Amino acid sequence: MKNLSSDQNVDFRSAPFRDAKLLPVDLDVVRRDDGCVLVRSRIPLRDYEANIAADFARKAKEMGDAPALKKRVSLGEGEWETTTYRELKDQVDAAAQWLLDNAPKGRPLLLMSDNTPSFSVITFAAWSAGIPVCPVSMVYGALGGDFGRLKHVIGKIKPGVIFSENTEAAASALEALDLGDALVITGQPDVISKPAIAYNNILNTVPTDAVQQSISALKLTDTAAYMLTSGSTGLPKLVVITFDNLAANSAQCQQTVGKAAGWDDVMLDWLPWHHAAGAFVMRAVLLEGGTLYIDDGKPTPALFKESIRNLREVAVCYYNNVPLGYGMLADAIESDPVLSKKFFSRMRLMLYGGAGLSQPVYDRIQKAAVKETGHRITFTSGYGATETVSAFMLIHFETDDVGIGLPTPGAEIKLVPQGDRYELRVKGPNVTSGYLDEPEKTAASFDEEGYYKTGDLAVFHDEDHPEKGLAFAGRAVEEFKLASGGWVYGGALRDKLLKALAPDVMDVVLCDENRPYLALLMWTTRETSAESLRDRLREFNKTQKGGSSRIVRALVLTDPPDPNAHEMSDKGTVNRRAVIDRRASDVERLFVDTPDAEIIIVE
Repeated sequence: MKNLSSDQNVDFRSAPFRDAKLLPVDLDVVRRDDGCVLVRSRIPLRDYEANIAADFARKAKEMGDAPALKKRVSLGEGEWETTTYRELKDQVDAAAQWLLDNAPKGRPLLLMSDNTPSFSVITFAAWSAGIPVCPVSMVYGALGGDFGRLKHVIGKIKPGVIFSENTEAAASALEALDLGDALVITGQPDVISKPAIAYNNILNTVPTDAVQQSISALKLTDTAAYMLTSGSTGLPKLVVITFDNLAANSAQCQQTVGKAAGWDDVMLDWLPWHHAAGAFVMRAVLLEGGTLYIDDGKPTPALFKESIRNLREVAVCYYNNVPLGYGMLADAIESDPVLSKKFFSRMRLMLYGGAGLSQPVYDRIQKAAVKETGHRITFTSGYGATETVSAFMLIHFETDDVGIGLPTPGAEIKLVPQGDRYELRVKGPNVTSGYLDEPEKTAASFDEEGYYKTGDLAVFHDEDHPEKGLAFAGRAVEEFKLASGGWVYGGALRDKLLKALAPDVMDVVLCDENRPYLALLMWTTRETSAESLRDRLREFNKTQKGGSSRIVRALVLTDPPDPNAHEMSDKGTVNRRAVIDRRASDVERLFVDTPDAEIIIVE
């Protein structure tokens, strides 16, 4: 075969894909008289073990002294510290015994921690003791003010135990909030005035047969976790997740792309474990017997260099990131041949989730892969929601089209016509039964046939060939009207803008409801002149029909989205509403009669 990597002029699409061993596509498609389309895989969901605590105990015994988790001693420096499966299981059993002896019965454990081995220990220990976990972001404990979101969660679940290893980061919240009679476990109890137990003391507990008895008594319908929604439009809802939901979703993803992903191999991942996608990675690796390198980097200007440092050391066969991270990765591998060689040396599957990946970023990474290896790498989406545990749709076929794929075994999607698009709904064993103590919101989230309403919109890549998968076509909550009454299809328009402005623009925010015209806030990836951006936006406008899709003014923001103000989620996605609310003065600058010099006048 010709070495395509040596020919810079060859279109990467002519290169073969590296074999990824994906689940075959075998669809059942039903088109109903009401216009709805039902899509499912004919391949049945494989059997799975719903008792996750028992499954982990078996795997840990099998793996023994093999490395389970690896984490740097500190950010930006230090070697990797290893926690073996034997060490992890011993710590889980000790903590589980302590919880059985001390934790109030029937009440959840609030887990506020970064990605650390202790997060894994406390999670599996709580499950072993029959206690649901409620993981929350450390940002909740570091925001200051009245800690409104954390207060909301504590009020909802009334935790019997609160765990936060990083005492200094959580101290203000722990001191300020009414924790009721919850027992506090933390790394340095002397840092706070409230009574607390040292985490290391928990690990000194001697386990008894009660731990195994507790594990054996778990039922698949027991609540394993309360997972928080993003809360982008208000306080977060608490999604009830059972052991069966967790195990079913793991089986769905493992069956569909697991041979390529190799969760039993070496992983390097930064996604936060309090979030659905990150929690899946942590759980899948430990249940499959792999080694998870905890990446302390993130797709932000300040922290992505840590991810790059790690990727230059650790070769993986599967890579998982959000679209923003892939844009930053494309810049890095194009400028760093050592990184490129290491990154693609074993790579056979790359996953994006959290938002739609722009086609230009996809193309850049594939060109780099072909240059390095002579092969394209299979990209898969990870489309799902907190309410579905994690991804229930994946691309498991060779394609260069960016999309959200097809349903995994066991999941059935219902596509409800919405003009020239479909609203996406789903049912399956991975789907939650609803929200904690919110019956009205639960009822509103499911239709009369029991399908969960995602609120997202999709289209077929080819209506006549559904096996080519679906493409993301916007979120209903991101669509709004201008003062003229014209609808702005925010999600789809944002994707088009990112494509048109790549690679100079990192992200954009469309502004705003009930305004006389459409304007744009944006962040650039490099120094770019206002004239260049204006010209490209003018070219973009020529391709658009109607005033509700053409940009009239724009402003480049110099300070990045602030995670502490919820402008950016922990998984790297921009919260449009939070940006607009926090930067109201910048938004107003876009609409004044006489704009200042920094405003880009497009039309």
